Amino acid sequence: MAAASAPGAVLVHGLWHGAWCWDAVRAALTGRGVDSVAVELPLTDLATDTQVTRDALDRFGRPAVLVGHSYGGAVVTGAGVHPLVRELVYVAAFQLDEGESVSRTGPGQSLPDTRLGEAMRPDRETGEVALDPDLGLQLLYRDAPPEVAGAAAARLRPVQRAVFRGVPETIAWRTVPSTYAVCTADEAVHPELQRAMARRATRTVEWPCGHSPAATRPDAVAELIAERVRAIS
Repeated sequence: MAAASAPGAVLVHGLWHGAWCWDAVRAALTGRGVDSVAVELPLTDLATDTQVTRDALDRFGRPAVLVGHSYGGAVVTGAGVHPLVRELVYVAAFQLDEGESVSRTGPGQSLPDTRLGEAMRPDRETGEVALDPDLGLQLLYRDAPPEVAGAAAARLRPVQRAVFRGVPETIAWRTVPSTYAVCTADEAVHPELQRAMARRATRTVEWPCGHSPAATRPDAVAELIAERVRAIS
């Protein structure tokens, strides 16, 4: 167990997920002596999700590597100016610039798209967006064992449409070092879009996996996070 004042990691999930998706990574971090917390986002709008993450950093109360997966990258881009954040890690995530949202990124305007839009199921009455249970799961978890994908499918939840339009109020990666992990077989966020956003990062790694490495390769994710925590210690 790490000392109470030692740096650790704060983990931010993506759309349709919850803090639970980091469970295997957190267990692997504990095995490496790194304390972590996983934020539970309300997934109502980016500003609220960003504030919830800032509040989690306040409670964590010590230097942290702030990690965002997918939409979580938009959240950590805004929340990462928190004074306890020492580094950002983007995992197949939206490393947004000024004026960008997850539905409109500058680097993505001339790049190939994925079928994620096809898998979305909006509800006009509630403003919620769910995922098609078959196509959505394939795009997010195609390279996961069936039991892992099935367990995740049972816990996915709708999100509010507003999250797709949210623009970060601040751009933390301009002043905070960042590492980007590109998932080269991703079918949800196109790898070429990831590489374009990764050019904004301080350093980049590439993994031969789909969109959900926290489920399919938690040890690799934990090792990258632990490495960055050691770098700020």
